[in-house]
Amino acid sequence: MNETIASLAESVRIPAPAPAPQALAFDGNALWMGSWETSHIYAVDPRRGSVYEETQAPGKPVSAVAVGDELRFVLSETDDSRFIRRYIPGHGFKTEAIPCPDDTGSFLAFDGNRLWLSQRYNKRILELDVNFKPIRTVAVGEEIIGFAWARGVVLLSTWLGRDRGGCRLATIDPNAPSPQLRFLAAVPFVAVSLALDGETCWTNDFKQNEIVRFALPDF
Repeated sequence: MNETIASLAESVRIPAPAPAPQALAFDGNALWMGSWETSHIYAVDPRRGSVYEETQAPGKPVSAVAVGDELRFVLSETDDSRFIRRYIPGHGFKTEAIPCPDDTGSFLAFDGNRLWLSQRYNKRILELDVNFKPIRTVAVGEEIIGFAWARGVVLLSTWLGRDRGGCRLATIDPNAPSPQLRFLAAVPFVAVSLALDGETCWTNDFKQNEIVRFALPDF
């Protein structure tokens, strides 16, 4: 990867409420962050950084996405088995646990109709039906460490490895005849999870224990 691309345009950093910020979602009001270290999830006011809800998760939070008034989480449970669980703010996690396809799931995204699941090391994204079964697979070709729908296409945080450029923001259009990954910006840290709040986006700086807001590049 020798081409020159712009650097990510950061605008805000707030301290994460717990170490190892991993899962991240925005529900229109709050940022929901899940800590890999504490196995808790936190509702964070994005303006003040204060926490107004905290819940013990039934596993380590891998990713999250808002779906209407609820949230969906991928959790790493016993022996790192991966499950999708439903969370209702103010009430907690529901009891049902849906196994991820092939026991492999990383990041979640919602296109307004269907849930999508990425598989980091398989380097692909899956469109899921109402029963959480894959109905479409889109090869990405790089490791995926964050995932969201934006402007009608998929926005990705990808990890290329230190020798090939580290972390890069990219897009791919799953509805194109031959979906191709397009790199948008170089990220100077490992950007874990993506959560849109409109024309800007939030991610986790996992190593610095901070939540970062940035402007979306043109695409």
